[in-house]
Amino acid sequence: MGEHKVHIDQLSRDELESQLSTLQEEYRRLGAMNLSLDLTRGKPGQEQVALSDALDGILGGDYRSADGVDVRNYGGLEGLTEARQLFGEVLGAPVAETLVGGNSSLTLMYHVIDFALSEGLRGPASAWGNSDTVKFICPCPGYDRHFSICEHLGIEMITVPMLDSGPDMDVVESLVAQDERIKGMWCVPRFSNPTGCVYSDSTVDRVARLGLDSTAHFIVMWDNAYCVHNLYDDAPALASIRERAVQHGTADNIFQFGSTSKVTFAGAGVAFLASSEANLAALKAHLAFQTIGPDKVNQLRHVRFLQDQATLAAHMARHAERIRPRFECVLATLAKGLDGTGMGSWLAPRGGYFISFDARPGLAREIVHLASDIGVKLTPAGATFPYGKDPQDSNIRLSPTFPALADVQACAEAFVICVKLASVRQRLKKADAR
Repeated sequence: MGEHKVHIDQLSRDELESQLSTLQEEYRRLGAMNLSLDLTRGKPGQEQVALSDALDGILGGDYRSADGVDVRNYGGLEGLTEARQLFGEVLGAPVAETLVGGNSSLTLMYHVIDFALSEGLRGPASAWGNSDTVKFICPCPGYDRHFSICEHLGIEMITVPMLDSGPDMDVVESLVAQDERIKGMWCVPRFSNPTGCVYSDSTVDRVARLGLDSTAHFIVMWDNAYCVHNLYDDAPALASIRERAVQHGTADNIFQFGSTSKVTFAGAGVAFLASSEANLAALKAHLAFQTIGPDKVNQLRHVRFLQDQATLAAHMARHAERIRPRFECVLATLAKGLDGTGMGSWLAPRGGYFISFDARPGLAREIVHLASDIGVKLTPAGATFPYGKDPQDSNIRLSPTFPALADVQACAEAFVICVKLASVRQRLKKADAR
């Protein structure tokens, strides 16, 4: 039989004080262990990157692409044809609508936003910068680096809540219809960062329709970073945003992004985007002032290594074998320590790289601080909201992929102690204020 847990709001003052004493002793014990643990960012672990070591030397002196291009030379701004074929299929887009670049999808995203802001996808008259105020919709909790791009470029961010089905589209549609200063929206549609949700078919369709409701050269930044990152075979599929956009006549309003950063080598992968042919033509004309072409040698290495969708799927299954135990370790530890206590809630993702934990309101910063003081680094509280400000001070993103499994276990156990300690202290303080 498992331990019977009582909801924190049902505990008497004596019971709270008893728990506090036990927790403080456990916390002091952890502090004396001189821990040095890190659960901050969703980096692939050494076991994962080693899966792609065959990239080194795979070309064997053969630097010719399928259509005879010497990849060691200049040119090919849109990337190799076979790379566009392979990665276009990942995004559900044809070769003509796909561009393959360097190692960072974040770089491609920045280029698109900066180009739309300063020059305009349809010429100077369409530049967002013609408006005094430019706004972007940011489903929250979300990805901090998306928010950093907006903050750096002076774009005002509007938060909308995330549901199990994706962004609250009632709120999104109302905002877009009412305010032409809203120029776009960030989306991580499959295994969303950090909640792990997969957008429902209805949500995908409604996102694809947003361009019909706006006259503001509106674009959807569809960052499908985890599209192939299943943890389980029954992980939900994602509907095609391109198919819906073509159906609704909004293909010019959609930019899709992806990369191999968590597929092969995180720092030496390949990034790609897909959009309408008109958008790609405008973007390539802009990029031509910055580069003569991407690293085609690395693109060819990746094509030779990943080959096709079946080979890619088998490769990702090997990734899942290595990181699934880390996720299950964290989830089991959270369940054992916190289920039924009312001290927090979390989601069990079927893929992706994160576990999203919601503490009792007002405690995220305190929990992160408590963990830091005993040598456990967590993602800063507020990182999953624009400007680093979580209005509820509740959400904490856990990233279990990088540390060794034993360290993940130690991190999770220490995290649970910090959650309990902060929660009991808060409850006692509220009791004293009555």
